Amino acid sequence: MLVLSAIIIYLMYDALSPQKRLPVYQPSMVNPALVDSTLLDVKKYHTIADFELTNQNGKQVSQKDYKGKIYIADFFFTTCPSICPIMTKNMVAIQDEILTDTDILLLSHSVTPQIDSVPQLKKYALEKGVIDSKWNLVTGDKKQIYELARKSYLAVKTDGDGGPYDMIHTENFILVDKEKRIRGFYDGTNREEIAKLMEDLAILKATYNDP
Repeated sequence: MLVLSAIIIYLMYDALSPQKRLPVYQPSMVNPALVDSTLLDVKKYHTIADFELTNQNGKQVSQKDYKGKIYIADFFFTTCPSICPIMTKNMVAIQDEILTDTDILLLSHSVTPQIDSVPQLKKYALEKGVIDSKWNLVTGDKKQIYELARKSYLAVKTDGDGGPYDMIHTENFILVDKEKRIRGFYDGTNREEIAKLMEDLAILKATYNDP
C-alpha cells in the first residue's frame, strides 16, 4: 500500500507540475555583438525572415520548405579547418536522432557562398553523410545570407576582413519553432550542449502535443 500510495502521489505531482516551456528569444536578449544595430531594442515579435537559397542539389529552398516544421539552423563553410568539422559531426549525430521524425529538419548556411557552389556543397554533403530529405546545406546571395545571420538568426559577428557583408560565424546551433521563432542557442562544438538541445527539442515538441 505504501508503494502504491507513493506512486499515486508522484503521478499526481507530475500531472499538476507546470509544463516546461522554452523561452522565445528576442534580439534584446542576445549578445549585442551578434545582433544588427537596428534590432538591439526589439523585445517581442521577432521571427525568421523569408528566404530563398540554393541547396546541395541545386534546388531552391525557401521558408515554405520549413513551414510547420521545427528546425535547427547553423552557419558554416566547407573549407573551415577549425570548428566546422566538429559542428558538422554533431549535426550528423542530431540528424541520426531525428531521422524518422517528420516534424524536424536541419538547415546549414554557407558564410562563404562565393566558394561554396552547389557542386562544392554536394561534395561536402556526400563526404559528411548528409541526408537530403532531412538537411539542406544552402548557398546563395551573400547579402541575403548576411542579413539572415544578423537580423534573423542573431548568429554571426561582423569583425571579419572588412568587406561588404563580411561575417564571422559562431559555433551556435539555433532552435527554431513552427512559428519561425528562436527557442534556443547551443554551442555546436560541445556535446553537453548538444544533449541540452535534444532535451529542449523534446520539450518544444511536447508543447505542440498539448490538448
